[in-house]
Amino acid sequence: MTTLHKYLIVLSVAALAACKVGKDFSRPEVAMPEQFGRTAATDSTIAKASWRQYFPDERLQDLISQALVSNFDLQIALKRIEAASAYVKQAKAALFPSVSANASANTSFPSKNSLNGLSLNNFLKTDHIEDYTLGVGLSWEIDIWGKIRRQKEAAQATYLQSFEAAKAIQTGIVANVANSYFNLLMLDEQLRIARSNAQLSDTIVQMIRMQKTAGDVTELAVQQAVAQQQAAELLIPQLEQAAAIQENAIRILMGQMPGPVSRTTALNRFPMWDVLHTGVPAAVIANRPDVKASELGLKAANANVGAAQGAMYPSLSLTANGGLNAYEFGKWFSGTNSLFGTVAGNLAQPIFQGRRLRTQYEVAKVEHDQAVILFKQSVTNAVREVSDALIQLDKLATRQQIADQRLQTTQQAVSNARLLFRSGMANYLEVIAAQGSSLQAELDQADIRRQRLTAMVDLYRSLGGGYQ
Repeated sequence: MTTLHKYLIVLSVAALAACKVGKDFSRPEVAMPEQFGRTAATDSTIAKASWRQYFPDERLQDLISQALVSNFDLQIALKRIEAASAYVKQAKAALFPSVSANASANTSFPSKNSLNGLSLNNFLKTDHIEDYTLGVGLSWEIDIWGKIRRQKEAAQATYLQSFEAAKAIQTGIVANVANSYFNLLMLDEQLRIARSNAQLSDTIVQMIRMQKTAGDVTELAVQQAVAQQQAAELLIPQLEQAAAIQENAIRILMGQMPGPVSRTTALNRFPMWDVLHTGVPAAVIANRPDVKASELGLKAANANVGAAQGAMYPSLSLTANGGLNAYEFGKWFSGTNSLFGTVAGNLAQPIFQGRRLRTQYEVAKVEHDQAVILFKQSVTNAVREVSDALIQLDKLATRQQIADQRLQTTQQAVSNARLLFRSGMANYLEVIAAQGSSLQAELDQADIRRQRLTAMVDLYRSLGGGYQ
């Protein structure tokens, strides 16, 4: 057995017998409720439905599809994935030897009065030295403590974290486009209401003017009726402005220049899910990409602690060089006489580094503790968001019923006030007040329906839906 073989065996045994730095990752325990509020826990959850199933409107599907292709934030997230992938490849390569090749040629002219100069002149009958080398070098750090493997583990966790971050961005884009679309439909409905009320107010103005001609009311009554009409007309440009701005916002989400957005449905015709299953709270961890990204960030921080710890321990490296070397160019390839080779092992223990390595290790542990807190915070926020969305859906359904009843009441009041005014049993102020109440009731009804649709979107997003 050659000396080289013995040397390699010793290194292999040392590497196999070594301890691995750091601790293997385990998810921290987080106390989770058995169900969300009073909602019964079920195995099914709307988070597993694709966004095309959850939003059946074809125009909204087109808007979301375009946003998922061209949205700027999502494009940046995909580039982050590419960068993380490159770091993973680099971390994997660190486990293998690095190889380099070199070729050199040099000539030196020593002093004729120096020992080298006299030796050259006496023995080689020349006044200069030539040296030609063609070689290959190998360097390999033996991962005794598992430091390099921990670095690889951290890089892989960061890579997967970038994937989950992209999914979280996609979930946000789907929710933002849907909410913006619902807001646009609400503005369309409110604009229709404002225009309808402006026309109705014009009828009331004409009616009161006829009463003034008959001497039943004064000019003050006409002026107040006109003011009521102008209040309805004032809403029209405000709502048109808000709708145009909302259209621009949707176009920006789609990665396009500001402009109009077509829509083929109305707010009151958009379907709502009758039953929204949430599943069990523990499933939030498995569904929410932002929670999974936080967990992967914690895994990377855990691996970084091991890598920082390993940096304080001795490092064992193996180097080898070999190739061709000759003092004359013509003898460079003259058989085996020009061959050379060296093998060396190096064991290096950091002693004094200005406390740099110890500080890196301590900071890595602090960052790990921070990542634990962030993970627990992300889980807690996820549960809270689901609970908030469920409460909103429940209370908004009740508000919707009351708003519908209120609208029917105010519309009936307007009709009765007009009849009573014509018969002289009600004054013009009652007509104007009834009309104003009816206008506000219609606007509120549209806003509450939009809020219900928004709460439906928020529940879907908070459960982790939108990236399927």
